Amino acid sequence: MTIKAIGVRTMTALALGLALAACSSSTGEGGNGSGNGNNSGMTSNAPVPGSEADLVATAGDRVYFALNQNTLSPEARETLDKQAAWMKRYPQVNVLVAGNCDDRGTQEYNIALGQRRANAVRNYLQAQGIAPSRISTISYGKDRPTVDGDSQDAWAQNRNAITSVQ
Repeated sequence: MTIKAIGVRTMTALALGLALAACSSSTGEGGNGSGNGNNSGMTSNAPVPGSEADLVATAGDRVYFALNQNTLSPEARETLDKQAAWMKRYPQVNVLVAGNCDDRGTQEYNIALGQRRANAVRNYLQAQGIAPSRISTISYGKDRPTVDGDSQDAWAQNRNAITSVQ
């Protein structure tokens, strides 16, 4: 190999290294370009806007129901008001509302009750101005418990409707 060939390779490698170094010095992940590592307000743990995690953090993803009921409580309406406001901020997002029940009662009864719960949430969100085409519903009845157990607390947590981003 000639000295000229080695020189060209060295110069090419040096130019490539400088180009990469220039790219990595711009403001990006892990710094603000000042070299001190300060993100100046950027948080890496913040949920992505319009994501499932953002819905949970901003509005909450579930409402709870009384035994054998599909009536929305004041607390549930408060959560759904937040969900509606969140959905208005992200008009491209569609959601699925899943109605759930505790493990008591027949499969058929719980599927029907879970659907009434999901429909109650859908109807409330629609009344707040959310387009019906953005909201799907499903009932899982007692098939997808949030909490395992046969206690009043576990049953109460399983009587819910959960909104998820689609």
